[in-house]
Amino acid sequence: MLFDLLGKEYEGIIGCDFWGAYRKFSRLGNSTVQYCMAHLIREVRFLAEHTNSKLSFWGQKLLEWLKKLFDTLHRSEQLTKAGFARSMEQIKRGFLSKMRKPLDHKLAKKLARRFKGKAAETYFRFLTDPNVEPTNNGTEREIRHTVIDRRITQDTRGDTGMRWCERIWTTIATCKKQERNVFDFIHKSLLSHWTDKNYPLFL
Repeated sequence: MLFDLLGKEYEGIIGCDFWGAYRKFSRLGNSTVQYCMAHLIREVRFLAEHTNSKLSFWGQKLLEWLKKLFDTLHRSEQLTKAGFARSMEQIKRGFLSKMRKPLDHKLAKKLARRFKGKAAETYFRFLTDPNVEPTNNGTEREIRHTVIDRRITQDTRGDTGMRWCERIWTTIATCKKQERNVFDFIHKSLLSHWTDKNYPLFL
């Protein structure tokens, strides 16, 4: 589906969780990935609350580093550019040092595999690119109303309904971001369709 929408030639940055479809798209295409730090925190917190005391302790230490990272991120305006970069690099090194020494436990080893070598940069790209967000929370907030609607209405029963929902929710969300009237946009689109005139554009 991602290849249908973006194509293998897409070279932009994708902020996402660690779902397999995103990993495959990145591996087979030309895109760059920033994996969501908020999702990582939830995974680490699960380990920190595990009944295995050693695994729990390891998870808690990782959480401490992540807490330092976001505390520093939220204080970025109080620091000089050089001071911020230095602090974040120290935190990154501390976190990776702990992450790369996992316990002899399958859950710890599974998580640690993501941070071998240069693969770790897929979580820390936001430190070197100011246009990249550390989480995909903003995106998830944007689609929250769509997810709620899907649950309330029990989704659609066929491709026609699915295509309608995709297009109308995309139209509503885009008009909202551009502060345009949804009804007016749809009205002009219908008139253009019936009169063979140029369609109103989102771009």
